[in-house]
Amino acid sequence: MTSAVDSTRLVTFRLAEHLFAAEIQSVQRVLRHESPRALPDMPSWMEGVVDYQGTMVPVIDLRRRFGLPAAPPGPQARLMVCNAIGGLAAMLVDAVLDVRPAPANELVPPPELFRGLAGEYLKALTRRQGQLVVVLDLERLLSSQAPLRFQPDAPGA
Repeated sequence: MTSAVDSTRLVTFRLAEHLFAAEIQSVQRVLRHESPRALPDMPSWMEGVVDYQGTMVPVIDLRRRFGLPAAPPGPQARLMVCNAIGGLAAMLVDAVLDVRPAPANELVPPPELFRGLAGEYLKALTRRQGQLVVVLDLERLLSSQAPLRFQPDAPGA
């Protein structure tokens, strides 16, 4: 049996062609996409609220939150209900790909000068089938109102 120190379980999800992950203990449930109810005076990246087990949960469109091109939710779109400081929040993602163990030796701390997302929102980097996966600190990310922009490296950079 692998100890929690040696491995963590990650929920891997997709936004456009980019892969991200969150530690499983930060994710309460993955739901099929449903249209949230809009509320006035919300940030542009907040879609509205959904009813989750009798609780109104804010829905954050992570594409908009990261400054990625907008796209309507497709058939694989999901709402990831996550723990945030002060309650729950749901993240709208293009697809949830899997839940898998990630041995500690496969998790690399992000470089100090990581481009785009502020380093405080990143926990680690890893790979899934050869693709880079950015492991996010969901509690910090979902609790922040600061502007964020995901800017992958330019080809050849």
